[in-house]
Amino acid sequence: MYILRRWWDRHRLQIVLVSLALGGALLLRQTQGTALFEVYQLLTRPFQGNPEKEALLINAQVVELQQRLTEMESQNQRLKELLGYVSKGAKDGITAPVVGRSADHWWQHMILGRGSQDGVKVGYIAMAPGGVVGRVVNVTPNTSRVLLLSDPSSQVGVTVSRSRYMGYIRGKSSNRAVMEFFDKVPDVRRGDVVTTSALSQLFPAGLPIGRIESVDLSKSPAPEAVVELSTPMSSLEWAVIYPHTQSLPPADASLSEPL
Repeated sequence: MYILRRWWDRHRLQIVLVSLALGGALLLRQTQGTALFEVYQLLTRPFQGNPEKEALLINAQVVELQQRLTEMESQNQRLKELLGYVSKGAKDGITAPVVGRSADHWWQHMILGRGSQDGVKVGYIAMAPGGVVGRVVNVTPNTSRVLLLSDPSSQVGVTVSRSRYMGYIRGKSSNRAVMEFFDKVPDVRRGDVVTTSALSQLFPAGLPIGRIESVDLSKSPAPEAVVELSTPMSSLEWAVIYPHTQSLPPADASLSEPL
């Protein structure tokens, strides 16, 4: 008994350490190291960033860059279309960005970023892909206010290209206008192209306006038609300003008469 006790006293530390090592190895094997990983995470967490937060920030940055790229591609496409439009028309047009619109007068006026310093004058014509936008009614050194065709107070003399029947249009505060005919029984039908009239004193003749969408010959005191404006007034970002007396670009091919 005495010999066994002396042996235990001499070797108990080694036995305890070996037992702990074997127990730890067995535990790791059974848990596949999960407990050790959790201990490691607990000890090193103060020295680590938040991986979820970092991932969210990286994803947000990627989304922002993608959105910026999409916007730049869209702007580039619009510029290409605008340059192509200007190159087909008169060379002396003044290209101007849309820099302002009133929230409560969206369909009535827009502000272009060119003014008297660029040669713009009251009465000049604003056009864009599709046709007439409106006319300049006020000019400052750096901006121009354009009265849009869609403004209810805007009245423009127009002609039905196919039959040459005339009338005038007034805006409807949308991308539509109402055409009132001078004749009681005009020759007009859906799809007819409408252009500015030779009798108009505000616009040169033959500029594209839009197409007939519907006709009401029973309207009193004169027949009326709803005209869908060919220029997308609500989404314009650029326009080209021309003098009233200048030879303006011809009608867009998309407004040619149907066969």
